[in-house]
Amino acid sequence: MLFLLLVFQSCERTVDVKLDNINPKLVVEAIIENERPPVVYLTRSVNYFSEIDLDSLVNSFVHNAEVFVSNGLLTHKLKEYAVPIGNGLFLHYYSIDSSNLATAFTGELDHVYSLKVLYDGNEYLATTKIPNITKRIDSLYWKQAGGSNPAEKVALMLRATDPPGLGDYVRYFTKQNSQPFYPGLNSVFDDQVIDNSTYDVQVERGVNRNFSQPEGFAFFNKGDTVTLKLSNIDKTTYDFWRTMEFTYLSVGNPFSAPTRVLSNISNNGLGYFGGYASQYKTIIIPH
Repeated sequence: MLFLLLVFQSCERTVDVKLDNINPKLVVEAIIENERPPVVYLTRSVNYFSEIDLDSLVNSFVHNAEVFVSNGLLTHKLKEYAVPIGNGLFLHYYSIDSSNLATAFTGELDHVYSLKVLYDGNEYLATTKIPNITKRIDSLYWKQAGGSNPAEKVALMLRATDPPGLGDYVRYFTKQNSQPFYPGLNSVFDDQVIDNSTYDVQVERGVNRNFSQPEGFAFFNKGDTVTLKLSNIDKTTYDFWRTMEFTYLSVGNPFSAPTRVLSNISNNGLGYFGGYASQYKTIIIPH
């Protein structure tokens, strides 16, 4: 689920800004990944001053929408599923209809996909591409975190090769032991600086953005089993997450410039439809 945060502040004087209530907009979080089925989350936006709690988030899910994904040859109507999350609450998403597999498909490298959502009398469209896997994970290794960090803290290091030619965009996630995959605080990168080179870089631990991050959050621990998921993405997916993460990180900063989150959803929809060409690498960090 995606949340767009805007903060208006002034260092010189107090400015009263009257924010009108607006009709909720459709928020789309749709992904398709190589060898995996499409997954779509649909929610409604909330007003800036709305109280946010688990009940309100669950109530924001959009039900009974008509959701279609096409690979150019097949068009499949997705089915809504509900997953219990405790206390009688459910998470809702749309994915392949298991009762109609004739038109179902999974993602393939170097393929273009289209999304159509029909909801409340409106039509929302988007396209994305799963690119080829061009940026390769050569190896993972670790080194002592150093500084004032405890002795058990280590930095995860990646050696990777970027092919010649600009335009290779990636997003990364890490999985620490049995936890889910989480994206990095800054999870997307281009190849403006490292084009056509082999390079070493620290991979910061992915984070759950529902919680504040403690000091040293970027490091892993000795004894951890860590899996890196590195995904090639298209320019549109890169632009969405680049602007989304900038907005997320600049909340509360009076010196940051206003940022418009770049969406590829038509009809003034919010969110994105993104394709991921993913590869995985696991390392066991010894005690």
